[in-house]
Amino acid sequence: MRAMILAAGRGERMRPLTDTCPKPLLRVGGRALVEWHLLALRRAGIVDVVINHAHLGAAIELALGDGARWGLRIRYSPEGEALETAGGIARALPLLGDGPFLALAGDVFTDFDFARARTIAAQMRAANLDAWCVLVDNPAHHPDGDFALRAGRLVDDGAPRFTFSGIGLYRAALFDGIGAGAKAPLAPLLRAAAARGRAGAEHFGGRWTDVGTPQRLAELDAQLALAPAARAGVRNQGA
Repeated sequence: MRAMILAAGRGERMRPLTDTCPKPLLRVGGRALVEWHLLALRRAGIVDVVINHAHLGAAIELALGDGARWGLRIRYSPEGEALETAGGIARALPLLGDGPFLALAGDVFTDFDFARARTIAAQMRAANLDAWCVLVDNPAHHPDGDFALRAGRLVDDGAPRFTFSGIGLYRAALFDGIGAGAKAPLAPLLRAAAARGRAGAEHFGGRWTDVGTPQRLAELDAQLALAPAARAGVRNQGA
C-alpha cells in the first residue's frame, strides 16, 4: 500500500502565513500539519509515501527529507506550477503504481485510521471500483456538501449530502486521459465514476478539520493544547 499527500496548493486563504511557509509546514499542536499525517501513516504501517509540491516545494523537501526519521520512505513529485488534485495525482502515478493507493489532502487534520486503507483496497478490487471516498458531516463553511452515500456507493444526487474529506483511495484507471503535466480537478472524475457505479464511499464520524484559514488553524491549535494526553499518545507512537 502506498500513500500520497497532496501538498502543492498555494494556500491563498492562508495568506499571509503561506507567503513564506508552505501550508503543509504550518504548525498546529506543536507539529507541522504534514507531520501529523506522517505519524498516522507510520502507525498504520504505510511506509511508502509520495508528496507533491509546487509553492515553496524546496522547503518541504528540506524539512521532511527522505522520511527516515519517521520510519518512512518519502519520494517527491515536484510541480513547477500546481496541477490541481487530479493533475497532481496523474503526474505522480509512476511513483504510486496501479493502486489502489491512498491519497489525502495535506491541509486536513483527522483521526481517521489509515490502516483501513487495506480493507478498502480489497473491497475496491472485489467490486471493480476505481475510487473510494471518505465523507464527513458538512462543516459550517461548506453546508451543502459534495456527494450523497447510497448502499456503500458514492452518488452525485440525493440526500443527505456529505462533504468529501480529501481522503480517498484510487486506481490509476481513474486518471486515464490526463496527461502528465496537465491541470485537472478531481471532482469531475469522481462524479463520472459515481455515474458509472465505479465509486465507493463511507461516512466517517470522527475528528476531521479542514485547516483552510488562519482562524481555523488557530482554533485547532487551541483545541489540541487542551488535549495534552492525546498529543502525548501520538508522540509515543512515532515521534
